[in-house]
Amino acid sequence: MKNNLLFLIFSVYLITGCGEEHAETRQIFTQDDVAVELATDVEILYSDSAVVRVRVSGPTMLNFTSLETPKQEFPDGIRFEFLQPDGSVRSTLTAHQAVRQQDKGTIVARDSVVMNTVKQERLETEELIWDEKAGKIRTDKFVKVSQPGEVVYGFGLEAEQDFSYWKILVPKGKIRAEQINDLNN
Repeated sequence: MKNNLLFLIFSVYLITGCGEEHAETRQIFTQDDVAVELATDVEILYSDSAVVRVRVSGPTMLNFTSLETPKQEFPDGIRFEFLQPDGSVRSTLTAHQAVRQQDKGTIVARDSVVMNTVKQERLETEELIWDEKAGKIRTDKFVKVSQPGEVVYGFGLEAEQDFSYWKILVPKGKIRAEQINDLNN
């Protein structure tokens, strides 16, 4: 009887102890804990009337599914290709990182932003905002636009997304190609 009582007490202690240990390791996950999805080799296509107009790609995308601020981050770089109706590339834009804010319909590209066009124009800046709905790009940062024969620089820029039209808001200077060659000699 004594052995049975000891066995019963030990069994109750063991069961209670295991239950407490199990309760300590048990975790409850909320939506915020699992609100990030990882995708690799991402390609996003924007079309109008079944014609692809823009192709966005990146090696890594983090998709934050928070209800308050849903967004996608491209921490390892992003590439935009703005396409002509025939599918050929009119201009490309690259940056080392970007954030797409779905609720605002914008993509903010940062860090070594470069846009090249088929007309041999080149835009360089540190931040550029693409308004997906309006089809416009803009910045209030320093910009440098190189074209065959000249370089224009200043602060702020507004442009069509394919760079078919652009203007520097506060131009600071214009240098002709011949002047650049004179400075290098």
